[in-house]
Amino acid sequence: MDQEHPQKRVAVCGGGVIGVCTAYFLAKKGASVTLIEKSSVACAASGKAGGFLALDWCDGGPLSSLARVSFNIHRSLAEELNGPENYGYRPLTALSLTVTESQTVSSGSKTSGNSNSLLPSWVDGPAKRPRTIGSTETTAQVHPQLFTKTLLNKAVNDYGLELVIGKVENVGVGEGGQVESVVLQGGRVIESDAVVLALGPWSGKFEMLSSIFRVSGLKAHSIVLEPREADAITPHALFLSYYPAQGGKPMDPEVYPRPTGEVYLCGMSSEQELPDDPETISGDPASIQVLKRVGRTVSSHLGEAGARVKAEQACFLPCTDDSVPVIGEIPGINGCYVGTGHSCWGILNGPATGAALAELVMDGRAGIVDLSRFSPARFLGRRKNL
Repeated sequence: MDQEHPQKRVAVCGGGVIGVCTAYFLAKKGASVTLIEKSSVACAASGKAGGFLALDWCDGGPLSSLARVSFNIHRSLAEELNGPENYGYRPLTALSLTVTESQTVSSGSKTSGNSNSLLPSWVDGPAKRPRTIGSTETTAQVHPQLFTKTLLNKAVNDYGLELVIGKVENVGVGEGGQVESVVLQGGRVIESDAVVLALGPWSGKFEMLSSIFRVSGLKAHSIVLEPREADAITPHALFLSYYPAQGGKPMDPEVYPRPTGEVYLCGMSSEQELPDDPETISGDPASIQVLKRVGRTVSSHLGEAGARVKAEQACFLPCTDDSVPVIGEIPGINGCYVGTGHSCWGILNGPATGAALAELVMDGRAGIVDLSRFSPARFLGRRKNL
């Protein structure tokens, strides 16, 4: 960059998928990017999510265009970054099933009668009413942690991104409301022409953001299984209406086989208090046990006799009061931007969010997708009434 047009310095705070995608596209557009993460990259929801991608599942709502653009960016990134090899990108088929748990669930028994042609052979439990809800044209998957880290490595190695491990204390704002720096715990100051806050559920603990809008954390549980007969597990994502043996409302767990040979199961969500340190988050034992039960009910390949439990975990999904992400410049602070509140669609919508924020920061407007619906300005005036 010449002296007449100095390189724009941008600090991106948060090393999850939204922050990394934003940092990647900023660096690719020529910015001097510092990515600041307080713990480790993709250590929270971005490392423990399912990684399911859908083209049209958000149609009819405010996320429609964002999701469609992002699904297609995922496809392009997979070609550019060898996604199938590096982070498990692949198209898949999505099925909805009804599963009614019996009073006694054994770990290895097979149920006969699943002759429905839609059901993959490894689903040998009491599954009924299978329905195709996504095809290889409209649904796909990534391994979210590997995706996030692959993108980061590309930005570091090819575009000069700098990764800093540290906790953001505050954003320095000068006269006229212009961003000047990010101040870290311990006193380090990173001078910046623009700042992007991509703090996920921890946005609710950052005063600059919490004074404008609320972000709550939805705790979601998951387990990762390693089936002994991994080759038997076909690329079918399962969305269940699951009726427990003891009665009550059906649950809606999800099952995602991965090309790595693992199978990811998730569900059992509830609003809980968000801890300060993402590394301290652990799953509630009762919720983890339910997911194990779901696994062995759905398939003998996923029970204790057929699979090893590789991980028992939980993460917090960032949710806004209107269930719409917050993406855009913070009112009254020039050069300070936010990207958060993506709930369960963070992995899907990370690329379009990052690309749009990079355009907003570098060009003054986002051309790839209309961000007006996501502006934090929509909350102005609301907080006074809460």
